[in-house]
Amino acid sequence: MQKYIKFRKEPNNLWVFSNFAASNAKGMRYKVILFLCMVLCFTPVQAVRCINDKEALKHNTTMKRIFLCSSFADVASVLSESVAIPLKGKTVAFIPTASIHEEYTQYVEDGRAALDALGLIVKELEISQCSRNKMEEVLNDCDCIYISGGNTFFLMQELRRTGADRYITEQVGKGKLYIGESAGAMILAPNIEYAKDMDDHLVLTPGFTDFGGLGIVSFYPVVHFDSFPFEEAARKVVHKNSHLPLKIITNQQAIAVVGDSVVIKEGK
Repeated sequence: MQKYIKFRKEPNNLWVFSNFAASNAKGMRYKVILFLCMVLCFTPVQAVRCINDKEALKHNTTMKRIFLCSSFADVASVLSESVAIPLKGKTVAFIPTASIHEEYTQYVEDGRAALDALGLIVKELEISQCSRNKMEEVLNDCDCIYISGGNTFFLMQELRRTGADRYITEQVGKGKLYIGESAGAMILAPNIEYAKDMDDHLVLTPGFTDFGGLGIVSFYPVVHFDSFPFEEAARKVVHKNSHLPLKIITNQQAIAVVGDSVVIKEGK
């Protein structure tokens, strides 16, 4: 009887033998050959699949992008390069809440003008006056979040009261750019009690006792160091809190956080 081997194409590019007649000894040899063919075909497929899985995981990893400063107008020129993303045409939720009871607020206007100059589209969001639905809509739709300076404790109170604290933490955790100026920088620390020498924690928030910060960063920004009119206050903060992981910046410096990298940048 004529002996033959017939190959047939199956799914996954594996070739199998069918309809062959042979002795028991030769049949065993064919089975060994078939097994080796399957191994050789299967291994490259698995290797490619593993590589693709690693690439997908890498692209799905969220990277925090945070820019913290004392005076945004003085360091705005290094924002884009510091966070490694283009900014022109992007929308920014502009939150001036910390300043609404302050006598001097020129820094708010300067910050807004600096954002305009970078080509960002500014959407005002004063969280103490808007509805929760409006707040969530703006924070969800914007590309960046900006919180200006003012009273750190009043700001933290309003963030908690409106629920904006949780929403902002979630958005930043997903990779949305956060820009914090002065009080807007200090609230990202694990705890804001260290800011008591820079801001009155009772005048706008009587009975304020919960000093928990957003905890988005593990360090404690010290803003306005050696910068008028906060020279003495900033030095007190540093002296009293030397046990904390402080990040000290002047008005001409910013802290850039990109993923796990934390770098102090100089304004131009």
